[in-house]
Amino acid sequence: MGLRTAVLLVVVLLIAALAALNWGTIATPTLISIGFMQVTAPLGLIMLGLTALLGIFFVAYVVYLQSSILLETRRHTKEMQAQRDLADKAEASRFTELRNFLEAQENAHMARNAERHAALLARIEQFEVAARQRAEQSENTIAAHMGQLEDRLERRPVPTPAAMPPAV
Repeated sequence: MGLRTAVLLVVVLLIAALAALNWGTIATPTLISIGFMQVTAPLGLIMLGLTALLGIFFVAYVVYLQSSILLETRRHTKEMQAQRDLADKAEASRFTELRNFLEAQENAHMARNAERHAALLARIEQFEVAARQRAEQSENTIAAHMGQLEDRLERRPVPTPAAMPPAV
């Protein structure tokens, strides 16, 4: 309970206590002027009734304000929820867009890697072909040199045992 509510409750209790303690005086009829005429009525009861009527009006006004604030709060809550949903959709859209961008980047990267891999395999194949050709050329060159050496050795006269110097 707030401080204002406690103060209002104390004031209402004081008015009720004053009215109960002074009921005889409040209910005593007196001559009252209403402006254009005079009437005999209990002034205390009229004042107490007017105070009660004023209290009822204040309570009705507070209830009206409270209900209008609740309706306004509900409207704001709905608007906030709609804005939150809109922001969530926009964020999801951005995430989808980011995912698509990353997938496109990954696909491009994979395509570049595949091209590089294919180029590397082609280059290795070229090196293998070149190495085979060089090996064949070296083999042919060695075979040709060996053939020349064999021809020289066959053409050379074989030394006879008499032509050999004596062993010492």
